Amino acid sequence: MANIAIIDDEAPILELIGQVGRRMGHDVFLFQTGRDGLLGLERLRPELLIVDLRIPDLNGLQIIQECRQKYPLTQVVMVTGYGSVETAVEAMKLGAFDYLTKPFELDDLQRIMQRALHSSGAPPALPSPSLPLPPPSAFIGESPQMKEILKLVQKVADKDSPVLLEGEFGSGKQMVARTLHNHSRRHRAPFKVLHCSALSEALLEQELFGGPGGAPTIFQRAQGGTVVLEEINVLPPRLQSVLDSFLEDLNLRRLNGTLPAQLDFRFLATSSKPLEQLVRDGAFREDLYYRVSVIPMLIPPLRSRREDIPPLVAHFLSNYSRLTASPLKEVDKYAARLLHDYHWPGNVGELQNAIERGCSFADDKRLRPIDLPPKITQKVEVTDDENHKLRHTLPIGTPLGDFIKKQERLFIRETLKYNEGSREKTSSMLGVSIATLYRKMGLKLDRDKMIG
Repeated sequence: MANIAIIDDEAPILELIGQVGRRMGHDVFLFQTGRDGLLGLERLRPELLIVDLRIPDLNGLQIIQECRQKYPLTQVVMVTGYGSVETAVEAMKLGAFDYLTKPFELDDLQRIMQRALHSSGAPPALPSPSLPLPPPSAFIGESPQMKEILKLVQKVADKDSPVLLEGEFGSGKQMVARTLHNHSRRHRAPFKVLHCSALSEALLEQELFGGPGGAPTIFQRAQGGTVVLEEINVLPPRLQSVLDSFLEDLNLRRLNGTLPAQLDFRFLATSSKPLEQLVRDGAFREDLYYRVSVIPMLIPPLRSRREDIPPLVAHFLSNYSRLTASPLKEVDKYAARLLHDYHWPGNVGELQNAIERGCSFADDKRLRPIDLPPKITQKVEVTDDENHKLRHTLPIGTPLGDFIKKQERLFIRETLKYNEGSREKTSSMLGVSIATLYRKMGLKLDRDKMIG
């Protein structure tokens, strides 16, 4: 049994991490301020410290630095948001054992805690049966497209071939990557994600290939597991070359049976832009493209698989309830219709944010249209450029082509009324042919009657 200290100013996250530690059979001590946490370190001398980067009264890096200086036997894991990954890499330079990026999976947290405690020399503890650990995120998708992707995932999950996941921002590429890992023989080993767009070139190189200080690379920390290189399309050209050579060397070692254990991992990559097009444009190395795209998967945008919206909404509602320890909410039929009809330019990520906002605004257990972001309710009012007293309601989130077609039909309909239903006068007034008028109205042209 070990002592685990956790410092985080968000009470739900603090308690959630604490539950994982208690479930593992360890003594857990929770602190909501950095100063209280430092006093706790002095008193407890814990084997493991888990600290959030952003704490109002103290910087997480300060806490790590002081902990490593005064209590060198304490292993430190930093928790950080996506936008602070660069600082988390700095924490590794200061001696942190590893870092987790929010939102994280609880099974990833448990694995890192186990590895850190093992490294500290803490004796193993008997797990507590009273606090079940939630399962890792499941594959969410009821649409035919996502069911086909799931079939492919199940077919290739246990292979070691690199997989390239392409699709728009927020389309669910990391969810598919996670499912590949969860269905593989590597599912008990680490699942590591590195965002290429979140780090400077120097820190990105250090995370991938090592640097001064000897901190372990992401590949070494993922020993036996899976590494996901997110947004590989923004990888600088020089690092593209280094990565290509690195992966080629790993492949040769794997074929020769000389691959060291610390470099045994499955490599996945994601891209929000088609890499093949970037290769044609000279923006991405052709040899690296073929190396990382042995098994390509294209994740469709949410707007083309609306059957997935209800299960995703249910998943996000459940997550919000669990993380905030609040009653589970539901969506009324009018809000559900708006969620279904919205275009979702931000895909699954935008849907998740909309549900979180709705849960925060809802007065009771039900989300209503008024609780959703204004752009989803499609009631954004703007002032006319020529007549400032005139205001328009614009359906933000609707595809431009759909909006133009709707406006054309409305204009044609009102012009027809003005001409008392005469299609000849209307076509002449609008400056289009009868055939064009019929096509824009969605009607079939009777050419026999026209000839007659």
